[in-house]
Parts: sequence; C-alpha cells; structure tokens
Amino acid sequence: MEKKKKIQHIFVAVITIIAAVLFDQWTKFMAVTYLKNSPSYVIIDDVFELHYLENQGAAFGILQNQQVFFLVSGIVAFLVAAFLYVRMPHTGRFMPLRVCLVLIISGAIGNMIDRVRLQYVIDFFYFKLIDFPIFNVADIYVTVAAIGLIILILFYYKDEELNELYKKCKGSKK
Repeated sequence: MEKKKKIQHIFVAVITIIAAVLFDQWTKFMAVTYLKNSPSYVIIDDVFELHYLENQGAAFGILQNQQVFFLVSGIVAFLVAAFLYVRMPHTGRFMPLRVCLVLIISGAIGNMIDRVRLQYVIDFFYFKLIDFPIFNVADIYVTVAAIGLIILILFYYKDEELNELYKKCKGSKK
C-alpha cells in the first residue's frame, strides 16, 4: 500500500510541476507580448509595476552572463529536490516539505527553460517603492519554498524527525 501511495504522490507532484511551469511560462509570454519595448505598466503608483527585463544573471542581477553555471546549478537543484521528494516518507506529516520541493523544482525548470531557450530569464514584477530587484513567477516559487523550508526546519519538525528523514534520504535503515 505504501508504494501505491508514493506513486500517487509522485504523479500528483509531476502534474503540479507541469501546471506550475506552464503558468510561469505563460506569464513570461504575456510579459513579452505586452511589456517588451513598452513603458512599465503601473499597478500601484510608485509602489508596484510590471516592468520587462531580460536578466542574464541570477537573483538581484548577480553573476551576469554565467549561463553554463546557471544551467548546471538548475539541473543540480532539480535532481536534488527530485531525489529528496522520492526518498522522503509519503505521509501527511511530510506534505509541507514535499510542497516546498515541488515549488523548487517548478521554479528551477521555469527559469531553466528561459536560460536554455533565450540565454536569459524574463523578469517583470517590480516593487518600485523599495526598489526591489525585478523578478518572475518562477522566482516566487523558489523564494516561497525557501522561506517555507526555513520555517519548517526551525519550528515545525523535531530534530528526531529531521534526523530520520536524513537517514532515509541517505539510504540508511536506522
């Protein structure tokens, strides 16, 4: 029965990842269609706007033009998250961790598609009020997952659960 539940969870995760990546790619398509070569679209004056940007770097514009590094990093992030997802217990207790892994995988794939196809990532959300770096939906997935992982590890899971999870992912029985 456990194996059947695991397969069901993996199937749902794959469908969710596909939907999330498609949504990310659709928003980027819309940004190209309606924002590229146009002035910013103001949502809230001097606070939030949609502003098209072709980002050849990473978060906050660092590491410009390091496409091979980003591609390898994205593949590694995807493989590690997928490995952990498959290896972790498929119980309700670990559902929040699995959701975070699905978000990380979705974000990695979404931005990796841009990097391979275009050699840059399409960004378009801009918080002008705080001059926050321009970002996209895939970035939101990864950021929410990272914050979720921190909260879960610090406040939700007990040390014993994390140690057991580590052993399970490492392949140890005890």
